[in-house]
Amino acid sequence: MTALTLSTAALPGLRADAIVIGVAKGTASAAGGPVVVPGAEAVDKAYDGRLAGVLETLGASGAEGEVTKLPAPTGFKTPLVVAVGLGAQSEKDAAPDTEALRRAAGVAARALSGSKKAVFALPMTDAADAGAVAEGALLGAYSFDAYKNNGASDGKAGKAGKKNRKAPLAEAVLAGVPSRDKAFKAAVQRATAVAEELNRARDLVNTPPNDLDPEAFAAVAQAAAKEHGIKVQVLDEKALAKGGHGGILGVGAGSVSGPRLVKLSYTSAKAKKHLAFVGKGITYDSGGISLKPAGHNETMKCDMSGAAAVFAAVVAAARLGLAVNVTGWLALAENMPSGSATRPGDVLRMYSGKTVEVLNTDAEGRLVLADALWAASEDGPDAIVDVATLTGAMVLALGNRTFGVMANDDTFRAAVLEAAEEVGEPAWPMPLPEHLRKGMDSATADIANMGERMGGGLVAGLFLREFVGEGITWAHLDIAGPAFNEGGPFGYTPKGGTGSAVRTLIRLAEQTAAGELG
Repeated sequence: MTALTLSTAALPGLRADAIVIGVAKGTASAAGGPVVVPGAEAVDKAYDGRLAGVLETLGASGAEGEVTKLPAPTGFKTPLVVAVGLGAQSEKDAAPDTEALRRAAGVAARALSGSKKAVFALPMTDAADAGAVAEGALLGAYSFDAYKNNGASDGKAGKAGKKNRKAPLAEAVLAGVPSRDKAFKAAVQRATAVAEELNRARDLVNTPPNDLDPEAFAAVAQAAAKEHGIKVQVLDEKALAKGGHGGILGVGAGSVSGPRLVKLSYTSAKAKKHLAFVGKGITYDSGGISLKPAGHNETMKCDMSGAAAVFAAVVAAARLGLAVNVTGWLALAENMPSGSATRPGDVLRMYSGKTVEVLNTDAEGRLVLADALWAASEDGPDAIVDVATLTGAMVLALGNRTFGVMANDDTFRAAVLEAAEEVGEPAWPMPLPEHLRKGMDSATADIANMGERMGGGLVAGLFLREFVGEGITWAHLDIAGPAFNEGGPFGYTPKGGTGSAVRTLIRLAEQTAAGELG
């Protein structure tokens, strides 16, 4: 991953491939042209105070995500200046917020792929700003190239392809950031841990399903747990059958790759609270017997994004040494059609003891989550948060960049939304209307896995609520929209796996450790 360094040296003397500066979109009172923001004073001075005018001549407006490149001024040891747009600025001297800085740094890092070193001279007045720039640069520089240009049998094509492919930015230098200042240093270290684990989640989401089945995912979790002092338990098919985990077994019954339930436990001697995170981990979702049509299954390797987010959050909590106990549950299965697959009309006996009539085998995520939620409840955590690419209905409701949040406690739902907002993840509160529960009544079993079509995302949330232990605070994050970006990259978000919800979970853990959540 991109290396991070801190420097207080003067910009003209720094040797690098480029200097990144920020440009805001001016207001009408500022003639509407680009406004050079703090951090670029040395560059502006070298242009005799006319940097904004030069940028405007080159077509720059300061719009969010805009990149303008120009030669560095005389006297600089860096040949290139990269001006990145921060978006509209309400007041002439208003400082950009941390999310604007995070996005700008991500855009710049991606624009500088192939470069060995870039100096980020964005406004960093405090440790939070520095952390945002660091995080944005590390996330924006991300690239998943593990399967590209491995070459012909003689290896020649692969070598040529790798030579022509631009590598991610190798090093990002944060200018004006004192390396010995404890607050700044801690913020950058936090950003590094968060970004590394989020990028690990992205790697998992992007890995083809023929290389990441439930067993392989569990092995990745085991290796990381050993590295970071996390206790791990993996239940295979035999253990799941012995324990009565009918939901996970039912979903995985059609695949030659057996299901797994992974429990990751990070504990702190200073902890006063316990959080449980539960992730949907369908390593490939064909829909099962209720087969998905062509055009709807090509990206279904991403259906384990919730488990990837939970895994990354637990490891990050351990790396940050948070004073909270965090348990992660990864409900892993592959949903395939075959002679042994669960059929529509089958009844599964879940780990909780409840029976579920399966009306649609493509509503499988709620089945594996149900078993994991009940298992998590047995530990008596202070709160449970599940994360899943659960329903297309949520995508229809909120689009591709926003995840929905449901909960059995309004105060906790508000806390989750606040955490998401703090870290820059778009989220929106969703209800759990009681009248929709009746649609899941079954004449054969305790409950059906399908209900009314309209409001399908809310129906799924109501189903999950049935498997949360009594008296336990719970929230459900449906990340079906933002988990996998099929469009072009934007901000610090790449094409493909995004790592959605990782930072929200980490922030929740931090707030709980600090005693900010009840």
